[in-house]
Amino acid sequence: MTTHVLILCTHNSARSVLSEGMLNHLAGLLGKDVRAHSAGSAPSGRLNPFALEALHNAGIDTSAYRSKSWDEFTTPEAPPLSIVITVCDSAAAEACPVFFGGQGQPVKVHWGYPDPSNVEGGDEGKRRAFELTRQAIGYKMLQLLALPLQDMDRDALQAALNAIARS
Repeated sequence: MTTHVLILCTHNSARSVLSEGMLNHLAGLLGKDVRAHSAGSAPSGRLNPFALEALHNAGIDTSAYRSKSWDEFTTPEAPPLSIVITVCDSAAAEACPVFFGGQGQPVKVHWGYPDPSNVEGGDEGKRRAFELTRQAIGYKMLQLLALPLQDMDRDALQAALNAIARS
């Protein structure tokens, strides 16, 4: 059974998109039945070109990616979410809508990353910041994929995700 993970950031243009790309890419490489999705509470309607560049440079196809609202994941037709991860502080502070999980409400955790689009240093500074953010996200996603997700109960999963947040 596929483990569906929703990654949230306010605008769904950078950090959540990097996270979706990295989790799907790494799950595919490792043969894990995990599917990432990303969304935002106030989607910008566009993807940050530096995020797309960082993913492309890592060999990840983003042609189907788009900035979307978390409302798409609140309907009974949405994938059954097991995990919801917020990756920006403003999204973590917002009241999340009700998401439909496979077994009730999904486990929620905050893995915050600084906004790489706020880095100074022109385009090269931003490219560096986005690449470093992509790598940091990849590290946490590898830890997530190392978990025995199909065998964990809700409390064990919450504890493991909180431990990853502190790493």
